[in-house]
Parts: sequence; C-alpha cells; structure tokens
Amino acid sequence: MTEFKKIPKVICLFGMPGAGKGTVGILLSEKLNYYYFETSKILEEAFLNQKNKVYVIEGKKYSLSNEKKLWLEGKLCSPPFVTFLVKEKIKQLKKEGKNLILSGSPRTIFEAERILPLIEKLYGKEKILVLFLKITEKETLFRNSHRRICELLRHPILYLKDNKNLKYCPLDGSRLVKRKGLDDPKTIKKRIEEFYEKTFPLLDFFKKRKIKIVEIDACPPPVKVFESVLKALLI
Repeated sequence: MTEFKKIPKVICLFGMPGAGKGTVGILLSEKLNYYYFETSKILEEAFLNQKNKVYVIEGKKYSLSNEKKLWLEGKLCSPPFVTFLVKEKIKQLKKEGKNLILSGSPRTIFEAERILPLIEKLYGKEKILVLFLKITEKETLFRNSHRRICELLRHPILYLKDNKNLKYCPLDGSRLVKRKGLDDPKTIKKRIEEFYEKTFPLLDFFKKRKIKIVEIDACPPPVKVFESVLKALLI
C-alpha cells in the first residue's frame, strides 16, 4: 500500500447493475487489504440463514420472506431493512479496524441519510471516495444476462468467448451458476429502472455533502477499468 499517497478509508462503488462493481471491489480489496462490503451478499446470507425471521425496525415489522420476494423480482428491498443490516455490519467492521470497499450500499436516499453520517463519524468525511462506474444500458443487459458466479465464494466470472463453456470456478473449484431469476432480461430491465428511479439521485446527495466523486468509464475490459481506478486513487 506504500504506493498510494491519498488513499481513502472508505471507497463506495456506484453504478448500474453489471457496471463491474463486484470485479473492481474484489480486485481493490485484495490490492489494499480492505474489507469488501457487498450488500447483496449480506442480503443473500440473511435470506439463506434466517428464512422466517421478522425484524422490528423503527416500530415496523419486516419479514425476510417478503424482502426475499422483492429481491428475486429485481426490486430493491425495503430501505429500513437494508439500512439496519448495513449499519450493524459497518459498526462491527470498524471495531475490528477494517477499512471498507462498499458495493451496492447505499442504494437509496433513505439509506444514504442514515448510513453516510455513520461512516463520516467513524472514518471521517475526507476519507470517503465515491467511484462512479459508468456503463451503457446495452452493455449492462449483455453482462447481466451472461453473468455467472461460483457457487462457493460467489466470485463473478467474466463472460468471454474463451470461457463460455467453463463449468467450474478457476479460483475455488466450485460450480459456476447463474443467479436464478435475477439475471434474466426482464428482471435486468426492472433493475435498471430501479437504479434510475431510486439510486441515481444519490449522486446529488453525495455532492451536497461534499463527498468526492470520480467517474470511471466501466465499458472497457476489467483490466483497463482497474487501471483507471488505481489512477483515480492517486488524485
């Protein structure tokens, strides 16, 4: 990490589904030894491990079964439910001395109004950086409809002609699978609509709070995108 002079302690990856947040997040976490905080993975773990649990948040009940239904339809889960899970995890990680790479959080103004002040308090506003991974709708449709992840550690596997018939993850050996329901074209289009309606307005929110934002062209191959990300961290 000695090559980085102004490295932030919290890096927020922002962009449409398929923009490469997962790939960039994993590469950065390995490069910087930061904790890769993937909101979707936290939700998946909650849905798998506590099927019938009901959370009471700000006086209202949120059942995991209902939240999972929203998630599978490509809709955003209830902001209070997501916010609760994220805040608890962030506080835990800070106690452990972890710096963070956030992928997929916050996703709504509601979440940002509650999560960002906590991050600013714990890490300092000047130590937060937003990387906006910009991608076209055409590219995100292609990437998501062809996306596969490994069954064990959930690594995203880049789709290439040379590996389109690959059946097992080269990193951990587990089977490669598609996220059933989440990555079919109809659901992807819904996720894009949700992004523009509920997530894209966060850019103005970040600007108003004077959080630094750097735009990255995320359409090129991952190696080129990652080069651009590393250059951004030297600004």
